[in-house]
Amino acid sequence: MPKVYLLGGENVSKRSAKEVNKRAFEDAGGNPNVLVFPWARAYFDQKYQKRKLLVDYFRSLGAESVDFVEYDHLEQIKEKVTQANLVYLTGGQTSVLIERIKTMKLDEQLRNYRGVIVGRSAGALALCKKALTTCRSNSKIKIVDGVGLVDITMKAHYRSIKDELLKPLSFEEPFYAVPSRSALVYENSQLCAIGRVYFFCKGKRQIFNRGSL
Repeated sequence: MPKVYLLGGENVSKRSAKEVNKRAFEDAGGNPNVLVFPWARAYFDQKYQKRKLLVDYFRSLGAESVDFVEYDHLEQIKEKVTQANLVYLTGGQTSVLIERIKTMKLDEQLRNYRGVIVGRSAGALALCKKALTTCRSNSKIKIVDGVGLVDITMKAHYRSIKDELLKPLSFEEPFYAVPSRSALVYENSQLCAIGRVYFFCKGKRQIFNRGSL
């Protein structure tokens, strides 16, 4: 089972969650071989615009190498995962990323992976059992099934101005709300928080303090 970092969001250009990524890199050996999944939007297949940004960013954190996987090369992907010390899932559209991981049947491989996995925004939501996502057309929040590496429900990019929409949902499904630059860390069935993380249950919000780093 991997050690999983669920990052609520980050401005990659500004490296706004550098401390979270730095800890993940340290857990992956300090100079990890990093494998990036830019699968969270279909057009990322042709040209992921933040590719150079991520390469420069991760190199500055000590990455030995930074590689990217292509959606239509399954056997190559599986081999690259086994060779990587850290797997990184980008942000984008959560439903696209979940569908692609399941279609390529990579969920089991990720579940048995022995390195570190970092999911940012959509990447974090996809790794959870369930995720709260927002429809852009009407701002409606819905609950979707994720890949299930981490047995929780999560909301990324949390902002308190959404509380009136979020609290009613917590009667149906308790969930963790993770702001940008904060993260949940999951290892051996235990959760820790980096930064401020919240837990919603039965219409109430509380700060998640257990095991905070």
